[in-house]
Amino acid sequence: MTAEWDAVTDCLMVGSGGGALCGALAAAAAGRQVLVIEKTDVVGGSTAMSGGVLWLPDNPVSARAGVEDSRSDALRYFDAVVGRDTPSASPERVTAFLDAIGPMVEFLEQQGIPFRHCEGYSDYYDERPGGKARGRSLETELFDTKQLGPWQKRFRISETLPAIPIYTAEVAAMTRGVRTWRSALTIGKVGARLVAAALRRRSVRGSGAALQGWMLLAAARADVPIWTSTRVTELIEENGVVVGVCAVRDGRTIRIQARDGVLINSGGFSHNAEMREKYGRSPTSTGWTVANPGDTGEMLQAAMDLGAATDLMEEAWWIPSSVQPDQSPLYAVFERSKPHAIMVDGTGERYVNEAASYMEVGQAMYERNAVAPAIPSWWIMDSRNRRRYMWGMAPGGWTPRQWISSGYMIKAGSIAELADRCGIEEAALEKTLERYNTAAVHGKDPDFAKGERAYDRYYGDPRVRPNPCVAPVDRPPYYAVALYPGDVGTCGGLVTDADARVLRADGTVIDGLYATGNCTASVMGRTYPGAGASIGASFVFGWRAAQHMIRAGVAPAVGKQDRGPAHTSGAE
Repeated sequence: MTAEWDAVTDCLMVGSGGGALCGALAAAAAGRQVLVIEKTDVVGGSTAMSGGVLWLPDNPVSARAGVEDSRSDALRYFDAVVGRDTPSASPERVTAFLDAIGPMVEFLEQQGIPFRHCEGYSDYYDERPGGKARGRSLETELFDTKQLGPWQKRFRISETLPAIPIYTAEVAAMTRGVRTWRSALTIGKVGARLVAAALRRRSVRGSGAALQGWMLLAAARADVPIWTSTRVTELIEENGVVVGVCAVRDGRTIRIQARDGVLINSGGFSHNAEMREKYGRSPTSTGWTVANPGDTGEMLQAAMDLGAATDLMEEAWWIPSSVQPDQSPLYAVFERSKPHAIMVDGTGERYVNEAASYMEVGQAMYERNAVAPAIPSWWIMDSRNRRRYMWGMAPGGWTPRQWISSGYMIKAGSIAELADRCGIEEAALEKTLERYNTAAVHGKDPDFAKGERAYDRYYGDPRVRPNPCVAPVDRPPYYAVALYPGDVGTCGGLVTDADARVLRADGTVIDGLYATGNCTASVMGRTYPGAGASIGASFVFGWRAAQHMIRAGVAPAVGKQDRGPAHTSGAE
């Protein structure tokens, strides 16, 4: 080993999200030496904080579940929803994404990842050509974090997702309370599962904790070394090739050589106020994001310092969010599909299908704000909505006193009073509600077609007919909550090719440097086509990066076949 290197490996993964662990497993299985380094003191990245779903068209797991899909349908859907107006959604990138899905999923199943189809969770634009009402999303079986042994204490757990053993398909029923027999049975089933886990002293999780729990367990079984609390300060480039990184570990600066390449899977810049102001949409605030605390943009900037091209820097995975009394953001997903509620701008007018994809609604907030005050917008509910349905983790019928006393949730006996307290012109809000309610009596929304997509209806109330998302807002008392364009991560960043290699502005490759996940410009462009689109793409391009490293590498091939164990001083 060259004396100037403190550690040497073949494939270096910066970050510990899903794409990094997927790439690490693939490289390790091919006999490459792998090292994963994580800036924070816990493993899992944004993936562990997410819903833990991967959107993967034409995948083998969904096919086994009887979901009809095809390459041609997937391409039609990409054309109809994503388009081709960004370099990241080029035909080559989309083709590469689709090509890798089958072999990647089969490989991960061989590594012990127990995937299952997310039944009932449709594509977000199922009505468009190639869209699927049964969806294309995968999740994993539930996971007992105690299987991680000593890693359990160093595993990232979301503070915004409930610590209950629940599958994606059960979430919608849970949010309806006991409105239907199915909801009541689901609540009982999940409750029994929770009690059983407690009696057995197990810590069983769903969502991102389940997905990343299985991935971390697979990495541990494959003896993939993972260093936490290791912060990269510089990408090391020699003769135009990225050959390693400088990092701070245990209070000292070390140099890590990566003989086959460096894969960045470090997230975007949601928690970097300066970068948000410089690149993002306005207005903006780090107080509106629920992204990984480590999402601060240093690796993205390091690649940009080497001349890396960027795109879509103004975009994020938008999600309408409120700011709770403790100043923490609370995103609204299932709430927006429930009946007896609407969203209006500061003038009292509706401007979007409230039940649409969270990213679509977040973008609409910014677009509307260019012509009328829409940040914040106001979520208006009547007494039936508040009595029947969850808001955040508060069940229907129970409103925390602090919500009202702090002004987070405004309660009023009339629309006139509600409008006054929200700063909305009374006549304008009453006119909006009169127009909405006239059609809503018949389950119609002639302005924005709320409830006409399968995705809209997924979180709706099936007892409200004929449209589970649309019913009048006319029973006092009334409630209002201010909503902002929050996010779960930025989705603009480094431009990469079909193999996740980082490109310069002139289209040439920065040899040795790969990237996936939220630090890259997404293959989904400016849209979110289905549940888990960001995670699915992160896994796929992490996989493709590893395959390219395996095939080619960037370091001299001399002695590669005779390599012994990498020197990784202090590996965990």
